[in-house]
Amino acid sequence: MAENQAENNQPAIVMQTQYIKDLSLEIPHAPEIFKNLGEQPEIKIDVNINAAPLEQNYFNVTLDFHIDGDVKGEKFFILEMQYGGVVQLNVPEEHIQPVLMIEIPHMLFPYARQAISNVMTNGGLPPLMLSPIDFVAMYKARAAQQEAANKPAND
Repeated sequence: MAENQAENNQPAIVMQTQYIKDLSLEIPHAPEIFKNLGEQPEIKIDVNINAAPLEQNYFNVTLDFHIDGDVKGEKFFILEMQYGGVVQLNVPEEHIQPVLMIEIPHMLFPYARQAISNVMTNGGLPPLMLSPIDFVAMYKARAAQQEAANKPAND
């Protein structure tokens, strides 16, 4: 495949499009909760990566964010977003999974982070600038979980 890529002069990764599939911001206790804007919210961030084939060499990758903010034990906000990208991959078969689960999320993350920050600000909340995510560690953890789940229990 690498030889084919060199012959065709195709880049290894081609980002076809990026999009927001789903986006929700809830501020359940507005406007009363805004009197607590001086308080530092306790924020919980969950990120999931999903990848699915579309057609030959084309894949859809989504970053699924679920972000909760609480102030003084009360729900401040709930933000959920699915940010996706359609990519064409011209890489050897053994590299497809790592590229989909590491490289593509690295490419999508800055745009998703900006969208989250904008939504928070437009919703009347302080901007939320997410810290970079270690997608390599996420990939390794997911692989370890799958390996443990596939291991027969001989104890």
